[in-house]
Amino acid sequence: MKKGLFILLLLVSLVSFSQEKENYEKVLSELETFYNEGDYNAIYNMFNYTMKKAMPPLKTNAFFGDLKNSLGDISNIEFNKLTDKAQIYKVTFASEVRDLMIFLDKNNKIGGLKVTYHRPKSLKEIERNATKMILPFNDSWFVFWGGIEKAQNYHIDYENQQFAYDFLIRKDGATFKGDPKINESYFAFGKEIIAPCDAKVVKVITGIEDNIPGEKNAKQITGNTIILETSDKEYIMFAHLKHQSVVVREGQFIRQGTLLAQCGNSGNSTEPHLHLSLQNTVDMNIATGGKIYFERISVNGETKIDYLPIKGDVIKNIGR
Repeated sequence: MKKGLFILLLLVSLVSFSQEKENYEKVLSELETFYNEGDYNAIYNMFNYTMKKAMPPLKTNAFFGDLKNSLGDISNIEFNKLTDKAQIYKVTFASEVRDLMIFLDKNNKIGGLKVTYHRPKSLKEIERNATKMILPFNDSWFVFWGGIEKAQNYHIDYENQQFAYDFLIRKDGATFKGDPKINESYFAFGKEIIAPCDAKVVKVITGIEDNIPGEKNAKQITGNTIILETSDKEYIMFAHLKHQSVVVREGQFIRQGTLLAQCGNSGNSTEPHLHLSLQNTVDMNIATGGKIYFERISVNGETKIDYLPIKGDVIKNIGR
């Protein structure tokens, strides 16, 4: 799942940031001027060859035009922090604040640019769940994406959903039987999704149709969605739920094991599955993800205590 206005970066080796900071400030000042004046061709001319190839004039104009229509002019750009491959600035637009990640090559040309939601420094990152949890379903499910390494879990690349899971059901090595273009052919479709712990329902998104398998809805990323808040202020997100299957409401307090909804194929999903993630805030746009360990589950037929499932595991609640 991806969200936000962005230009995907092509990042290469950098020289010392301490030597580049003054140059970054100069480039950012020019970028702000050209953006506010609507001179997007001038911004294009600030790109290096690789960036120009990735963002030709029409694409550059469309991107910055959409950005300005959505957020308005820039009133302030303030240095925020360094990363291994870029510098991040806090940018105040007319309507809201965003983060700008920017990389300059050795010729002070823009080689990477990315606009993301601004994460307030007051938000504390979350390492893992403190609340004891069961799996959010009955029956045996397959971990399609899960773990703390990129090879096991593509979500690692996305800070707001790092360590998230994608669960589905497999039988004899397949996830469906029958017509692959029908959701009902998939073993996970319509399966009950339950609360992994006592919690409060803090966000519900409904009314989104399930996709035809193989297609996806990139405009409504998480599809039908539920977010729970634990007593430890942990936020658990359930995404891609089945259309018209959500049976809880915002503000409701629920017990572990309570039925929430059914597994579906809504949002940015190509086949029925459950996306489960732990966040440090209810807003996915500014969240940082954390690891979810489950209290006592069966993993490939063996009992595991306080376990973080990884790609390829077959998992099930014990005693349910």
